[in-house]
Amino acid sequence: MTIGGAEPAFLDTNVLVYASVPQAPLHARALSAIQAQVSAGAESWISRQVIREIIAVLSRPRAFGALIPMPMLASQVRAFEQRFRVADETSEVTRRLLALVTRVAVGGRQVDDANIVATMQAYGIHRLLTHNTADFQRYSSLIRLLSI
Repeated sequence: MTIGGAEPAFLDTNVLVYASVPQAPLHARALSAIQAQVSAGAESWISRQVIREIIAVLSRPRAFGALIPMPMLASQVRAFEQRFRVADETSEVTRRLLALVTRVAVGGRQVDDANIVATMQAYGIHRLLTHNTADFQRYSSLIRLLSI
């Protein structure tokens, strides 16, 4: 779905992690990229997978920023659900994931990236905002990568 002439984009987990932690090395860039989406009138999408990954990343020790207490983290995730469109994991996502993993060589944690692409395909989203563009290069014929 296009709003205001701007194409929607899917936000990768790392973008929201960086945007959530002021001490993160790419905090300003992540916030700026999200704001650019809003300013362009484009929908920003996340998925249930991204929500789980945000909780996992922000609830464990990392190189930047203090741990976020779980009640605060839960509140932050609820705010993301209000601010962004949330793609549910449907049977169509699974169908597309299985098609992808039989066409593109992936394994282990790469399946999570394939699931993001499958989710994007199922919801008609063609742009991915991420810091990890190298992880998604194998899908560059299917999606457009936007780097923060």
